[in-house]
Amino acid sequence: MTQTRFFLIRHALVEPSARLVMYGDMDVAVCALAMAQEAATYRWLAARLPAGARWFHTHLSRTRATAAAIFAAGHPEAPLSVEPRFAEQHLGQWQGITHEALTGLLRDPPHPFWPHGAFERPPGGESLEDVVARIGPALEEMAEAHAGGDVVIVAHGGSIRAALAHALKLDPHQAFQFSVKNLSLTRLENHDGHWRVMSVNEEPGVVG
Repeated sequence: MTQTRFFLIRHALVEPSARLVMYGDMDVAVCALAMAQEAATYRWLAARLPAGARWFHTHLSRTRATAAAIFAAGHPEAPLSVEPRFAEQHLGQWQGITHEALTGLLRDPPHPFWPHGAFERPPGGESLEDVVARIGPALEEMAEAHAGGDVVIVAHGGSIRAALAHALKLDPHQAFQFSVKNLSLTRLENHDGHWRVMSVNEEPGVVG
């Protein structure tokens, strides 16, 4: 049986001003102070991730900055490839508005653990259901292209939840029930086309 391992990392915490709004797939910067304070987490990731893996990040700078910080913490540096299909949910006309302003724009009730529902599509944007639809084929193609190897993807909370939904055949509403913290590690395996979830939201000293 061919086993392909995926290591999904959510990017570093973004700057405080970005956290005040619905930033979606806006290209916002990481928080330099948080990166300095989380040096131990970067060292943990550097030791936790396999050597010799293929590395991918999205087109957004926060994922590339996170990968660079892991290399700087001691992981052997590897070539980085861009995989735009793992980008965060595009929020269309919602992007840049405050969380308070969003409340009056919703057509559906918000998710208990998210500001909006998983099936609601912002004007000009994507629903989480749409994200699952693009992540699923990306995962399957990468599993085939890198069969028997290790793949590290520095991505986003939305795309990692979508990957879990694809692997477990969950609906998008259920995907929002996963906690995926910044700098956490989620591990998937593909065994000849069959998906297995090894861990979710791993942090130093905590395995989900």
